[in-house]
Amino acid sequence: METENPSTLTPQQAWDQLIAGNRRFASGTSSHPHLDEARRSQLTGGQNPSAVIIACSDSRVPVELIFDAGLGDVFVVRTAGPILGESVMGSISFAVNALEVPLVIVLSHESCGAVAASVNALEAGSIPDDHRRVLVERVSPSILMARAEGKKEVFEFERRHAAEVASQLMQRMPRLRSKVTSGEVGVVAARYLLEDGLVEAVAGHGIDVGPELL
Repeated sequence: METENPSTLTPQQAWDQLIAGNRRFASGTSSHPHLDEARRSQLTGGQNPSAVIIACSDSRVPVELIFDAGLGDVFVVRTAGPILGESVMGSISFAVNALEVPLVIVLSHESCGAVAASVNALEAGSIPDDHRRVLVERVSPSILMARAEGKKEVFEFERRHAAEVASQLMQRMPRLRSKVTSGEVGVVAARYLLEDGLVEAVAGHGIDVGPELL
């Protein structure tokens, strides 16, 4: 993959731009940018996204749509959960270090099946006997952490999971952590609300997202 010049957006500007797009989406006033022939032609020479977003694979969470983004605007990594693994972190590393995106977003969502399965496994000992077990194994630590903090509601587990994945990214990716410390990159944990279409910021690192929800 070839790249264009690095984005001139700061981490804060990138977040503010995306959250403004989300507000347009939620209010039914999406502008549907960067979807025309000229944009497709421009992108044949490379890409210059403003953010990398690790999100759940859930079909109800179409990342580009909920941020009112178009072709080439965001670099999206999706897994059920979302959960971390070497391929996920490799994809994030490519976005941060090769494409030089200024923002990393970990996006959980309302009514997440992986979170629900993990809660069920912890409460009833019902662990899937197929590859869904991986999801439970990767999400359960977030649930246990939330419970240790006195949290009991599913929405609190979903928020904590996003925050924990964001924290794990910085712990396990030294170059990302260094770029957050220097102000080159911001990391945001967020949660998408299915009912009203809004994205709520849960926690921010190297960036101001307003009052944190943990």
